Amino acid sequence: MAADLGELLVPYMPTIRVPRTGDRVFKSECAFSFDSPESEGGLYVCMNTFLGFGREHVERHYRKTGQSVYMHLKRHVKEKATGAAGGGAIPRRRNGKVFLDLELNRDFNGEDYEYEDEAKLVIFPDHFEIPLPNIEELPALVTIACDAVLNAPSAYKKQEPESWEEEIQVSRHARSLRQLDNGVRIPPSGWKCQKCEMRENLWLNLTDGAVLCGKWFFDGSGGNGHALEHYRETNYPLAVKLDTITPDGADIYSFEEEEAVLDPHVSEHLSHFGIDMLQMQKGTENGHHTDNKPRPRVSEWEVIQESGMKLKEVYGSGYTGIKNLGSSCYLSTVMQVLFSIPDFQRMYVGNLQRIFDYSPLDPTQDFATQMAKLGHGLLSGQYSKPPMKSELIEQVMKEEYKVLNWHQQKGISARMLKALVSRGHLEFSSNRQQDAHEFLLHMINLVERNSAGSENPSDVFRFLVEERVQCCQTRRVRYTQRVDYCIQLPAPFEAASNREELLAYEVKRKEAEENMRPPPEPVRARIPFTACLQAFTEPENVPDFWSSALQAKSAGVKTSRFASFPEYLVVQIKKFTFGVDWVPKKLDVVIDVPDFLDLNRLRATGLQAGEEELPDLMPPIVLPEDTRAPEIDEAAVMQLAEMGFPLEACRKAVYYTGNMGPEMAFNWIIAHMEEPDFAEPLTLPSMIDPGPSAGDSPTGAALLGNSPPEESIAILTSMGFPRTHSIHALKATNNNLERALDWIFTHPEEEEESDALSDMADTEPNDNAFSNANSHSDSTLSPDGDASGPRVKDGPGRYELFAFISHMGASTMSGHYVCHIKKEGRWVIYNDHKVCLSERPPKDLGYVYFYHRLSSS
Repeated sequence: MAADLGELLVPYMPTIRVPRTGDRVFKSECAFSFDSPESEGGLYVCMNTFLGFGREHVERHYRKTGQSVYMHLKRHVKEKATGAAGGGAIPRRRNGKVFLDLELNRDFNGEDYEYEDEAKLVIFPDHFEIPLPNIEELPALVTIACDAVLNAPSAYKKQEPESWEEEIQVSRHARSLRQLDNGVRIPPSGWKCQKCEMRENLWLNLTDGAVLCGKWFFDGSGGNGHALEHYRETNYPLAVKLDTITPDGADIYSFEEEEAVLDPHVSEHLSHFGIDMLQMQKGTENGHHTDNKPRPRVSEWEVIQESGMKLKEVYGSGYTGIKNLGSSCYLSTVMQVLFSIPDFQRMYVGNLQRIFDYSPLDPTQDFATQMAKLGHGLLSGQYSKPPMKSELIEQVMKEEYKVLNWHQQKGISARMLKALVSRGHLEFSSNRQQDAHEFLLHMINLVERNSAGSENPSDVFRFLVEERVQCCQTRRVRYTQRVDYCIQLPAPFEAASNREELLAYEVKRKEAEENMRPPPEPVRARIPFTACLQAFTEPENVPDFWSSALQAKSAGVKTSRFASFPEYLVVQIKKFTFGVDWVPKKLDVVIDVPDFLDLNRLRATGLQAGEEELPDLMPPIVLPEDTRAPEIDEAAVMQLAEMGFPLEACRKAVYYTGNMGPEMAFNWIIAHMEEPDFAEPLTLPSMIDPGPSAGDSPTGAALLGNSPPEESIAILTSMGFPRTHSIHALKATNNNLERALDWIFTHPEEEEESDALSDMADTEPNDNAFSNANSHSDSTLSPDGDASGPRVKDGPGRYELFAFISHMGASTMSGHYVCHIKKEGRWVIYNDHKVCLSERPPKDLGYVYFYHRLSSS
């Protein structure tokens, strides 16, 4: 038999590889679907590329590559027999059995389930199977390759950037935690260890409510170790540190896993013992914790998640949740909304087979493939199946609310897409919470960049804004247009409709503070949506306005209107601001957001009768009187020079980044080291011949207007932004560096599009180019018919609300996101993997709102 197996594998030996350092082994998820070793058909891992494929996709890879040898992985999950011993740990390979070290469904990693893993080699196309381990009968190379694949680390760990801070993972016990119904209620203060008199470093066991002191925990604080002793006696795995409970979370420790962990259900687990974490506020005084008293707080978390109601779960197509990977809810909410839009469904799910058939050899790195995979996962219904009736009866009989059938799908994991779309992005590639609005713009940017030559679903968001600038002295005006994808509206406190109630609350709050009494129930400012919308068209002063009519600086004002209306309107309420200490804070407000909007009165009108335009002249170049060498941080220059970079290049880097330190200068060097004049001496604009003056001709003025200050361009490009996009941003913001940076983040335009536009300025119009562009419907062109401009889907400005994303917490970098989407005439809440019918959609507490255009009637 050994000889037979050896001879059988001889033709395929050149295609079987041993994973090398840097190879990623995808043994926990299919590249085209969400099949895994736990799925009914298991997972096939290619022994050459180490990509994973579900049963329905492995044949495609075989036909495309000719690769014949795959490792088939299968994990069997079953409930333990009543009274079975064990603490949820999975034994390593023993007695010739295979152990799969996988990052799989955490719903079944608790004490109630046991696993049996199997692996075998499968040879295509005949599906000949060789069970593993089979060390004695297989050639040595094959045995080594199989062992390496089985023991390879997660493919995703190699994609995550190295970090000095340890990422805290979700506990395997969090979802299946049993809590005893023993009537224990934890008071808001006066805690002490049940076995000694310790009043510090107290830990609440989340199974039985025991309050005990710690000692050997991750924070190193003192105690007598009674919490650990209690675990050894009971095997109750999770405990929360009492003085760390806030509305944003708490410190949780797993005795069995021996590390700090996350518990997505900590709010529910604490409420079992009478603790409402949404009301808790951690205070500090001189670096020490103050008395642990709860502070009343309007339960934003509870209202937005509708956690006080028994919501009915829904299943099937369009009702699939996305599992939280650890602070990934910002991604989940955005993707749920995007794939509720027909254009995204059509582009990725409608073209699924074509995308999969023409995907590159590594589909994990292909944007269209991963978008199609996620879209199909959300819309197919394959991963959102209701429990069987027998399981529901058993659930009621046991009075438990955990998943009893491991075949029941509880959402999908967007880990593969997240790894792809966040690659190279400092924030989105981390495991920290991020701003959902910023991620939406990031996704629109990626969709546009990856839609060249094909339908671009993000066209539905794009619209034009007309900006009118007026010189206050001459009353002359200039009209320009810019592209946008979202309107950002402030929440003006002064427009609150409940001002008297707010003033009364503030008086009561101060009285309570002076008399050391509990504060009154907080009152939120209620702001009409019309007041927020008015800010969009409100005149604003233009700083450093240069009037071409006066040829001098003057007072100027700017107003904005819609030059076109998008098919889908995105509205962000600017709830986040910075305090005087530069700490981001969230405005605690409610907005009376309407279900229907009519914005037609905000449509741009262009130059009006009687208005006189400002001359098309740019400010002249002013040469500074002091032409001495600039001040340069020589210490930073030497620090960079010691790394081996040319001295003159280091001087330029420090100068062009505004003496902001060696790190910024280093980024500039990396971005410019391929330029031919990289090592040339620093030459300042004041030392350059200014050439023809701006007044010589209109053409000269236009040329000068195309070149913002080089040092400003250098600072933006050193941050990683494309040069053409940086120039565009500076020109759009009157060369104001801070505003240009904000403009870049809110205008994710294609680098290629910017290049194309700049190229067209230097070439004659091409009749063929215009005729090709005009083959599109007029509604997809800019209003003036310029085919080179951005495509917009203009139409009436009447809209209906169909989705909104809400945020809970004090900052976009913490807390939690959920979204509500209107489907089939009813509102549905998507809270990570949970998908339920909404009883009271909290429209007034939203952060980002999505409207779709109503058809004209």
